[in-house]
Amino acid sequence: MKPNLEVKKTLVFRDKQYKCGIDVTLAVIGGKWKSAILYHLALQTMRFSELQRQFADTSRKMLTQQLRELERDGLVHREVYPQVPPKVEYSLTARGRSIKPILDLMCDWGAGYAEP
Repeated sequence: MKPNLEVKKTLVFRDKQYKCGIDVTLAVIGGKWKSAILYHLALQTMRFSELQRQFADTSRKMLTQQLRELERDGLVHREVYPQVPPKVEYSLTARGRSIKPILDLMCDWGAGYAEP
């Protein structure tokens, strides 16, 4: 069987053009911590300090940057409560929840791949 080599329509995301949906997906979740952040938020709403404990190998600045990018792309919702000290919680939006099946498959694939 011959592979389908027809050119598909160009996809535009964040003012950049992509030829493949995989490229768009990686542009959104391709940061070092983004997929793992989404995976943990799919399990529960978390405060920043809880996320920071999950990702002890990353700096506060990097975690903040990754969360802001996910928020900008509409996958994560940031809720700030007006109290002292400030309380901030992160959760997935509907669009963020839509990627959970893909993250589950990635988790399963990685676990299988890592087995001897």
